[in-house]
Amino acid sequence: MSKESVDAAKKKFSAIITEQLERVEEMKKEAKVVDYSALSPIIIGVCFGDGIGEAISKHAEAVLKHVLKDEIACGKIEFKYIAGLTIENRAEQKKAIPCDVLEELKACHVILKGPTTTPQAGDKWPNIESANVAMRRYLDLFANVRPVRIPKDGIDWCFFRENTEGAYLLGSKGFDISDDLSIDFKVTTEQGSERIIRMAFEYAKKNNINRVTVVTKSNVVKTTDGRFSKVAFRIAKEYPDIKLDEWYIDIMTAKLLDPVRRSDFRVIVLPNLYGDILTDEAAQLQGGVGTAGSANIGARWSMFEAIHGSAPRMVKEGRARFADPSSMIRASAMLLRHIGYPPFAKRIEMALEVCGLYEKKKVITGRDTGVTGAEYIEYILSWIDNPALESNWKKSLT
Repeated sequence: MSKESVDAAKKKFSAIITEQLERVEEMKKEAKVVDYSALSPIIIGVCFGDGIGEAISKHAEAVLKHVLKDEIACGKIEFKYIAGLTIENRAEQKKAIPCDVLEELKACHVILKGPTTTPQAGDKWPNIESANVAMRRYLDLFANVRPVRIPKDGIDWCFFRENTEGAYLLGSKGFDISDDLSIDFKVTTEQGSERIIRMAFEYAKKNNINRVTVVTKSNVVKTTDGRFSKVAFRIAKEYPDIKLDEWYIDIMTAKLLDPVRRSDFRVIVLPNLYGDILTDEAAQLQGGVGTAGSANIGARWSMFEAIHGSAPRMVKEGRARFADPSSMIRASAMLLRHIGYPPFAKRIEMALEVCGLYEKKKVITGRDTGVTGAEYIEYILSWIDNPALESNWKKSLT
């Protein structure tokens, strides 16, 4: 390897270290948390994304507007539409999030975001960063919260995935040292680890849960995962009524499938990449990634989305209208709970479970073998206002 290649790599690495040290100093500054009860109006941004994103986002928006109709009428809630996050526009501007779109996002309090396409090696798009990763960084959405419930199996999990660090933070900044060697980076900070782990413990405390599980590979990835593990055990000392246990990511993927052990887990906190993988596995157990919603929480802004991608194949095959909107509807329920409307959120979640687990009069399959997304939304809305919703929801749990 030439000296020039080594010197070039040193220069790039030096710039990355400087950037990350500056980020740490920013995290040390105390952020003021939004009080939604003091806001009027609360501005909900609706960002369709691309692929099937527009279809399923519009369905979720319809559900939100239905339950919030009185709040919209009196000016407590306002919807704002944000265009420009399509892969075509992002590719044209060669930015993960174009500057004008970012400013529109920042003008909202919470964001309902549809799936977006992330370019990959070999496709026709330029090598731009994931819009999700960029949005989480720009808005400092450090906590990715993903609940998964399967009552009949005794499963009631809540995953707290660190959202702004790990292997994804510098995913577009790796580089080729030579024709034979490529390097990527993984970043873990004390501050980034502490805030997500503390959020997991606070959730457990608030919900009377006496166990938190931290997932790492700290026996092998000793420095970054090791730091995450050490922070978890340090913070655990502040919560003597909550037991902390640590599982390694490889065996944890197996134990989520183990009918004997999986119902023991409740609150699970983990670094970025492991969280992405494990929550998709958990969602598949619940009925598929199309059934799970996701919250991305920060001090000032929060964003709610499906956990799956934009499914360009469905669009290409003309099946977008059959896309399952359940994930976006669950994300909408999480949004409602976050801004202070838990009763509305509960009715949406109950309606989803009655329609998807119990009654099943209309089934969505992603193809013409089932109903369209629009037809499924009509089905869900018919149950949201049904006086018998709660009794039928209880039946769906058995």
